[in-house]
Amino acid sequence: MIAVFAGVLGLAFGSFLNVVAYRLPRGESLSRPRSRCPSCGTPVRPLDNVPVLSWLALRGRCRTCRTGISVRYPLIEALTAALCAAVVLAGGPEPETLLGLAFVLILVPVAFIDLDHRIIPNKLTGLGAVVAVALLAVIDPGALPEHLLAGAAAGGFLLAAALAKPGGMGMGDVKLAAVMGLFLGRAVAPALFAALILGSVVGAAVMARRGMRRGTTIPFGPWLALGGVAGLLAGDAVVDWYLAAFL
Repeated sequence: MIAVFAGVLGLAFGSFLNVVAYRLPRGESLSRPRSRCPSCGTPVRPLDNVPVLSWLALRGRCRTCRTGISVRYPLIEALTAALCAAVVLAGGPEPETLLGLAFVLILVPVAFIDLDHRIIPNKLTGLGAVVAVALLAVIDPGALPEHLLAGAAAGGFLLAAALAKPGGMGMGDVKLAAVMGLFLGRAVAPALFAALILGSVVGAAVMARRGMRRGTTIPFGPWLALGGVAGLLAGDAVVDWYLAAFL
């Protein structure tokens, strides 16, 4: 029941994260004006703003002008709901689960903004860092030093990669890695490993298909976000297995 509640809450948050992903990189207010159709400008009615269900009821079109509404909106809502439910199922009704929920709510807009604009806003990584430290200080202050060290190590690792190959990785990726370390602690190691493998495989596939064109960039933020989810759900188990098997 707690997981179901988390999923429903995730739907509501997902609706807001759609606003964040669209407006934040454009420098627009997240609260004003009200959500409206990008084609005709008609404000969205409360009845038409129910996550996922309204999009399905309207068959993916604006009620007023019948212009198509991207399927991305209900997908982000459903994805956020699924992630919140998964975090609760994995962590149970424990205070530490709040840390995981906050983490995925940061990762979702980061991934989609980086896909669209090739940037990871400082406002999101800064908010993530503050939230991670604040929650740890309240929930598990004894773990705070480990998480601070993990954040420094993860950020330093990607910073070294960015300096070694300028242009290959942005500072937004470096900051996101540091935030991942703050949230995940030691589990950030398998999270970064998963992100690097996924990013490398997908990047190689894209370049093989499109060719090496000047100016071609592949955002790394979505793969860091995916690695972060993997680290959140299974990272500690992977670290424990590695320590037992090799040390």
